[in-house]
Amino acid sequence: MKILAVDTALGACSVAVLDGETVLAHRFEPMERGHAEALAPMVEVAMTESGLPFAALERLAVTTGPGTFTGQRVGLAFMRGLRLALKLPLVGITTLAAMAHQAMAETGAKQAVALHDARRDEVYAEMIPGFAPSLLKRDDVVESVARAAGTGPLALAGTAAADFLAPLRVRKIDAALCPVRHPDALWVARLALAAPAPDGPPRPLYLRAPDARLPSAPAA
Repeated sequence: MKILAVDTALGACSVAVLDGETVLAHRFEPMERGHAEALAPMVEVAMTESGLPFAALERLAVTTGPGTFTGQRVGLAFMRGLRLALKLPLVGITTLAAMAHQAMAETGAKQAVALHDARRDEVYAEMIPGFAPSLLKRDDVVESVARAAGTGPLALAGTAAADFLAPLRVRKIDAALCPVRHPDALWVARLALAAPAPDGPPRPLYLRAPDARLPSAPAA
């Protein structure tokens, strides 16, 4: 199955084109802002390198979050547009799942947790297998991971992973730090290829309400 996947939700912009297990094109650029300007040219370059026309694609994939409010919307809006234009299924994958699965592949661990700094003394977390995407207080992370941890090695990924390596080892958890800090479209594509066909477009995953608020209506 030929698939195009993108990620713009956190601190990188990435694009991947796969034909089953074969990687036809892959681009990954760390960036804190500028995803909207970078995404379309990266997709164009990746599709050219893949040698595939857009009409040859059979599936699309995108990260749904958690992430920055603007970053999530950039990728989702772009891929929803392609979904309509190409009439293809669009699979949503969480940013944390993409990181956790990459961490397991790179370390050989059978369990991984993605821990991404959400600021405000909070962390975005997802453990595979273990627990679904969550917004945790930093003081609750070690206990939450310890409750779900198995007996084997546990890979840690994400921008907050290093903060919890030592505390988890104090709890006798065989934790190993992985260099994965942001989701990569390559793993978004791999997970999406194995996912069931969706029955509609994916929705953004917001674990925290957006900071922006619409102005309240004037009093009558």
